[in-house]
Amino acid sequence: MGNNSSMSPTTDHISFIALGSNISHEKLTKGQLVTEAVDALRQAGFAIRARSRDFTSPAFPAGSGPDFINAVVEVEAPFGAEQTLAALHEIEATFGRSRDVRWGPRTLDLDLLACGEAVLPNAKIHQYWRELPLETQATTAPQEPIVPHPRLAERAFVLVPMMDVAPDWVHPVTGQTVRAMHDALPLAARCEVVAL
Repeated sequence: MGNNSSMSPTTDHISFIALGSNISHEKLTKGQLVTEAVDALRQAGFAIRARSRDFTSPAFPAGSGPDFINAVVEVEAPFGAEQTLAALHEIEATFGRSRDVRWGPRTLDLDLLACGEAVLPNAKIHQYWRELPLETQATTAPQEPIVPHPRLAERAFVLVPMMDVAPDWVHPVTGQTVRAMHDALPLAARCEVVAL
């Protein structure tokens, strides 16, 4: 299979999912939405192997909305990246997520950070999205799954919680551990992500 294909649906493998919320939904607070989303992942067939603490962090980009509650889970499931993304989008919709504004406020944001050793759709396209300038990211979204998440190494609100569950996980493209990516972030960015 190699790194350029999704994982076999018959083989359980490890994935990492980032959870975030910065607006309430119905009677659920941001923190409750994150907790309910973890339960929804279980119901969808994901075995939760580890869950980070909840953290609060400023919305990205700065000034784009209220602060977020963020967490990361390590899961095991017999799904490839495409099936996992479909399940995540279905859970988001269940909790009122709309995709009207890129990087706008959201009731629930579930991002597939990594899926086994998969590099999708291939290493060249992954590099393109990983190196895309910030101003282009704001207006352009990929039409196909990009795995691992192309912005993983830049986001303190992902890497700080991920340190709780998998500090030694190695990025299949860059070869960097979560700890190395975390430590490379500016201290100010890491300090904005505060455990609750």
